[in-house]
Amino acid sequence: MSQNPKIKNVGIIDVEFGENVTVVNPVNLYGCSIGDNCFIGPFVEIQKSVKIGSGCRIQSHAFICELVTVGNDCFISHGAKFINDLFASGGPARGDTTLWKTTSIGNNVSIGTNSTILPVKIADNVVVGAGSVVTKDILESGIYAGNPAKKIRDI
Repeated sequence: MSQNPKIKNVGIIDVEFGENVTVVNPVNLYGCSIGDNCFIGPFVEIQKSVKIGSGCRIQSHAFICELVTVGNDCFISHGAKFINDLFASGGPARGDTTLWKTTSIGNNVSIGTNSTILPVKIADNVVVGAGSVVTKDILESGIYAGNPAKKIRDI
């Protein structure tokens, strides 16, 4: 057994911040961009190339992986997770990023606590209920919930 583990510290590295952004440590933010007037809670990870629009609030324990774009005035609640690897080859891509897929979140979208968002497009003015799993594109505004998430009503 190895006595000397490889330890990597991330924290906040190479992040493009807009005006009036609040970040509550500890966080892992690297290679991403955060728009104006955003709040990033503790224990959040936002990976490289992610773009967060203006006026967004990312609550604690959220995970936003590479290839995700979030529009303006969005709310991502506690423990929400984004996925970019669909295990197309029967397991993790293991560094083959050509297998990863993109996610695009529109403006004025709220994603509930402990939701999981697979690589999809979500239109403007959508609410995703707590604990939902979004497996397909959401192309019209409304409230969606369940596993898999389905539209339950208009806004």
